[in-house]
Amino acid sequence: MGESIRIPDDALARFSVLRQSADEASAGAIEALVREGGDRALNRVNVLEFARGRGLDEQKAIGAFLHASRLGIFDLSWNLLCPGCGGVLEANATLKSVRRTEYHCALCAAGYEPTLDEMVEVSFTVNPRVRRIAAHDPHSLSMWEYQKQVFWSSGIDLPEDKFEEIIREIVIDSVELPAGEKCILSVQLPAQFVIVFDPVTHATQFIDVKGEPTRDRQDVAMVFNKVQAPSGTLELRPGPLRLALENRADVRVLPALFIAGDALHELLGKRKEFLTAKRLLTNQTFRDLYRTDTLDVDQRLGITSLTFLFTDLKGSTELYERVGDLEAFELVKAHFRTLNEVVAMNAGAVVKTIGDAVMATFPTPDRALSAALGMREAMRELNDRRGHEDLLLKIGIHEGPCLAVTLNDRLDYFGQTVNIAARVQGLATSRSIFATRPVVDYPASAQVLGESGCEALAQQIALRGIAGEVAVYEIPWNGPVAGA
Repeated sequence: MGESIRIPDDALARFSVLRQSADEASAGAIEALVREGGDRALNRVNVLEFARGRGLDEQKAIGAFLHASRLGIFDLSWNLLCPGCGGVLEANATLKSVRRTEYHCALCAAGYEPTLDEMVEVSFTVNPRVRRIAAHDPHSLSMWEYQKQVFWSSGIDLPEDKFEEIIREIVIDSVELPAGEKCILSVQLPAQFVIVFDPVTHATQFIDVKGEPTRDRQDVAMVFNKVQAPSGTLELRPGPLRLALENRADVRVLPALFIAGDALHELLGKRKEFLTAKRLLTNQTFRDLYRTDTLDVDQRLGITSLTFLFTDLKGSTELYERVGDLEAFELVKAHFRTLNEVVAMNAGAVVKTIGDAVMATFPTPDRALSAALGMREAMRELNDRRGHEDLLLKIGIHEGPCLAVTLNDRLDYFGQTVNIAARVQGLATSRSIFATRPVVDYPASAQVLGESGCEALAQQIALRGIAGEVAVYEIPWNGPVAGA
């Protein structure tokens, strides 16, 4: 943290609104960051790291940054990442901009189909009307600050104290080349694999240096423009290299010759957890604030793993008949409020309600299982207060791949995983929770079950519309019954 920066009056008013709409501790930490944080700390903020460093609840911190984004304090960015090197292949102001079926990383010479799990990072950068930082003009950044703040994602764990030392070890030479200019780099090639890489245009040249050393000069030419040509590999011998560089792009380029050895791989292999698009889409605050701003109607994005929880009220028709429409309606509303609270507490989001049923998503199976147990206990408490078993909740959980889509003007999900989750919920006839094997076998689920004192009972069941039998686990109720 440095000296406090003067914030414009209109921005101060936004902070006042933020304190009223978001978690107080998180809102205060965000304001302190804007006032006192260094430029780099305000660019592509890793919310999970921010929360942990300040002892904040992750979910509340995410919610606070979403509110701050809606208020114009921060700009939200959806960054397409290379799973290999952690580089940002494309930065987008909205998820609607993610269109391609495959993204190619020139540095890794690999193509990837975009998924919302680990390939899309969500980060936050302070809005320039609130505070100007160097990253608002990225081409004013020094070469290595550009690499840190623009090319590499917030998930790369770069060592602050030894970074320059590592760069000296892995970089043979580098240059800042203005638009329209040319230059020559004369270097000695070691007997190692070398990569010439520019993080601005993503232009890459691989050089496999091997064989007997030579004293003869070897020549290589590279042209930088906005066309990303396929990366090729040249075979050269250890010895002198004359590298001719020409910048035909309309911005400066920052090419460097990297030794692709253990030191580079170790640098890029150190990762920290970051906020993924999948996790954000399962955040209730995000769904409430952004609603239909997420995906276009014809857009389909894959998620390799998402956990679905379906609920339904047993005997709701009889409930309306027995206690009357008004009282039954108030009971059902109370049940929805409770379920929404439990879902949000477990890092999930309610996708939609259908009659008396709820469809919710969670980033991991253990969170969904914890929510299911919490829902069941919450319904018991509601029934205890009434002294009657009015609200019996049927719950089913399943985890697997799916597609994120827009249906009926809302973010929704499509695929067999969703179908199975709904079918599993249909198995429930009492307070028992039904979950599939991927949910129960998830490593953290064992701890959730153990802490609750519940046991998962396995069975093989044929589900309507699903080929073959499915391994399903019943988690029976072992508590008291209201009015008994």
